[in-house]
Amino acid sequence: MNVIVLGAGRVGSAIAIDLAADPQFSVTVADADPKALGRLSERAAIETIAQDLSDADGVSAWVGRFELAVEAMPGFLGFRTLEAVIGAGVNVVDIAFFPEDPFLLNDVAKEKGVTAIVDFGVAPGMSNLLVGHVDALLDRTEAVAIYVGGLPAIRERPYEYKAVFSPIDVIEEYTRPARFVEHGDVVSRPALSDLELLDFAGIGTLEAFLTDGLRTLIETIDAPTMVEKTLRYPGHAERIALLRDSGFLDTEPIDVDGAKIRPIDVTTRLLFPRWELKPGEADLTVMRILIEGERAGNRLRTTYDLLDRYDAETDTASMARTTGYAATMAVRLLANGRYDRPGVHPPEEIGRDPDVVRFVLDGLRDRGIDFRETITPLG
Repeated sequence: MNVIVLGAGRVGSAIAIDLAADPQFSVTVADADPKALGRLSERAAIETIAQDLSDADGVSAWVGRFELAVEAMPGFLGFRTLEAVIGAGVNVVDIAFFPEDPFLLNDVAKEKGVTAIVDFGVAPGMSNLLVGHVDALLDRTEAVAIYVGGLPAIRERPYEYKAVFSPIDVIEEYTRPARFVEHGDVVSRPALSDLELLDFAGIGTLEAFLTDGLRTLIETIDAPTMVEKTLRYPGHAERIALLRDSGFLDTEPIDVDGAKIRPIDVTTRLLFPRWELKPGEADLTVMRILIEGERAGNRLRTTYDLLDRYDAETDTASMARTTGYAATMAVRLLANGRYDRPGVHPPEEIGRDPDVVRFVLDGLRDRGIDFRETITPLG
């Protein structure tokens, strides 16, 4: 099967290399960066296309010659690119995590006979899949809480953070209002708020704060309480909130000696080199998912815990592994006919099929990514 990976960044590269190792796939990667494409060609049998992916019309012109696409691009480009891929009649797995509502493309996907699996990374992605899985097993779901973060293994002040995926998407997390469900109502608060401290085995204490990570779960899961929080080393949220509240992340231009400058452009130019995960620099991914509800008259809490670390042998960042390999398992769902329903489908919908969940978890476990499940009776 001919597969095109749109984007040769850290996660897109992990996706391409994993698929290229599977004899059922012939893999091509498209990106505007010739250096990134060259590094990929050196590591695996992968064809490359030097292409400006910000031109959605241009993508439409050539993507139709592939049987399946994976969109691994920054969020601000994601929606239009997904629209182009669907319009070309190509089945697709998306991990762009764009801010737009993916269900806006549901009708055209059905008309084109396209199966589009969206948000299939680690979170959103595996978090949604497992929430959907447990929700289908319960008679009533009462509460969902998702805690997730990608962190450098070594803490360096002042931010104690490295961008293990697109840095501009990290900034988006800190500025986009966070939606969650409280007493059955969808409410919104500023990102970085509702700070709490949690302890994780093998790591220690991390801080958790609101981000807009529930996404499609708000529409698809009927639970009176649902929240998603991002995990960082303690103190990070306060520093970022100071930048945001002081205007350094504003997108409206200001006048500086007669020049119109967007504060966020200056801030990102200064921050991103400091946040860059250097080759060989270790990172980790930590996630905890809590789902509470009732089954057969008993109240239960199902917990999933994940702790994954940088793979030194393959020089693959943990966030690239956990996000990218989740996406490649979704590719295999499509390629092997395990999931074949025209339309736009979020992971929680796919998670209602226990055989599919088992297939995905087994595939991730084979790649060293293990979600530990614990079921606890509640009084």
